[in-house]
Amino acid sequence: MKSTLTSFAYGEDRMTSATALGLARGKTQGHISKAVREKLITSQASVQKMANGQVPVYGINTGFGPLCTTTISAAQTKLLQRNLLISHAVGVGAPISEETARLMMVLKLQALAQGYSGIAPQTMDRIMWFLDQQITPVVPCQGSVGASGDLAPLAHLFLPLIGEGEVYFQGAIRPSREVLTAHDLAPLELGPKEGLGLINGTQFIAAHAVQLVERLHHCLSQADVIGAMMIEGLQGSIKPFTEALHQLRPYPGNLHVADRLRRLLDGSEILEDHIDCDRVQDPYSLRCMPQVHGASRTAWLHLRQLVEIELNAVTDNPVVLD
Repeated sequence: MKSTLTSFAYGEDRMTSATALGLARGKTQGHISKAVREKLITSQASVQKMANGQVPVYGINTGFGPLCTTTISAAQTKLLQRNLLISHAVGVGAPISEETARLMMVLKLQALAQGYSGIAPQTMDRIMWFLDQQITPVVPCQGSVGASGDLAPLAHLFLPLIGEGEVYFQGAIRPSREVLTAHDLAPLELGPKEGLGLINGTQFIAAHAVQLVERLHHCLSQADVIGAMMIEGLQGSIKPFTEALHQLRPYPGNLHVADRLRRLLDGSEILEDHIDCDRVQDPYSLRCMPQVHGASRTAWLHLRQLVEIELNAVTDNPVVLD
């Protein structure tokens, strides 16, 4: 049987909210192209060179935060990255939904695939493996400090890469090391800066924003349907939704809602029965529906635009430009 899965190239294709949800829900198959893989290798080599050098570079051969002036030897860089994940996995509260956690992985893959974080291709492959196998990390709902500070949630998200933490697998929560062993896989040993690249970012906040974009769109669509039914029930007029009228004040949300109401009410026998009514005009709640719903639609369009800029952005610190 021919597969119906669509394909998405991390780091090359532009990610939308719908694409991100498709990847998280297993309806879209993500992959990394040869060109992106080569870019990752180049970035990783640059980081390795910095780690072996004498010039201090934040997070690569130095400590973090207040320890940014503490030099880390090349021999200690791998231990530093492992300890970074473990030390920041201090979230509390109930776990977020599996879909939200999977969205976080999808969004992180897109950010890392830009090739400015020094992440190893093997690490990217392991994250995609978790997605493909429907193995989802357990991430507590509290711990983010916002901005680029989704440190705790992202630390929990990527503990399973190093054999720590827990995952959802086959309907149960199990230790990640146990699941890796069952698949004949060893935990990864993170290279210089990889731990920092994994936990620096906004993927926890952005994952919730993606879900909000979808839910708000559903609410707005249902509002139009409910509004059309109310117009019928109260025997209102369809004339306030005339296209020529709304072209005089062409806010995109207003135009969309007016068009949708016209189509929903097209051929309504209830409104036809009321065609000779002598009412001068309907109340605001009926005739101004495109303006009210439309303002929310316009706000939703703005929200979606901002979210999708974030989905395709690099949110790491530091970034590797050379």
